[in-house]
Amino acid sequence: MAMTTPQPLTAMPQAAMPKTASQLDARLELPENVMISRLDELANWCRKNSLWPMPFATACCGIELMATGAAKHDLARFGAEVFRFSPRQCDLMIVAGRVVMKMLPVLQRIWLQMSEPKWCISMGACASTGGVFDTYAVVQGIDRFIPVDMYVPGCPPRPEQLIQAIIDLQDKIQVEGTITGREFDTAARQLRKRALTESGDPLTLDASRNPVVQRQLAAERNATTAATR
Repeated sequence: MAMTTPQPLTAMPQAAMPKTASQLDARLELPENVMISRLDELANWCRKNSLWPMPFATACCGIELMATGAAKHDLARFGAEVFRFSPRQCDLMIVAGRVVMKMLPVLQRIWLQMSEPKWCISMGACASTGGVFDTYAVVQGIDRFIPVDMYVPGCPPRPEQLIQAIIDLQDKIQVEGTITGREFDTAARQLRKRALTESGDPLTLDASRNPVVQRQLAAERNATTAATR
């Protein structure tokens, strides 16, 4: 029986290689219902179009949040209308309204019970900075205690603003997301919260917002400045 010698593999001639996308499609012979992409991009596409919000509405911003899901604005157009009141079924927390110190442990517990990956939208001035409630009892920005991905200004903001924040969050998920959640392990997300690092002035670092403490810190700062001159 004659034995045939296997032929060595040779590179495809330069002339035979596809030069355009249409030639590549013809060579692969892909059907119309098949697409090629990265796994991260496919996972991000699924996640951004199936956001399940966890509403944490405590004030007038909650009314605007309800209007966003109603028929006129129809949040279902963007795949984020499935409001759930069980944190284990949600991946998007929307904090709408002021948060007081007594309510903060509840907010943190709900955030920890939500499964990864998860995101947070701070809706309105009260949730973002405390708003007009500049008192010791109101949290001066929820980003002091939980990470926030999007801020919606206004008192209260209109439903169109919340919809725009959700659209921007979807773009962020599509661009930055990974199937294993590596974006949540970055050093920037583990740093101190924004409200504690935006200024080196000790008056802004005082979380209590107590006017007596504010005056004491101002006196200490003035004394230190005078001593250094």
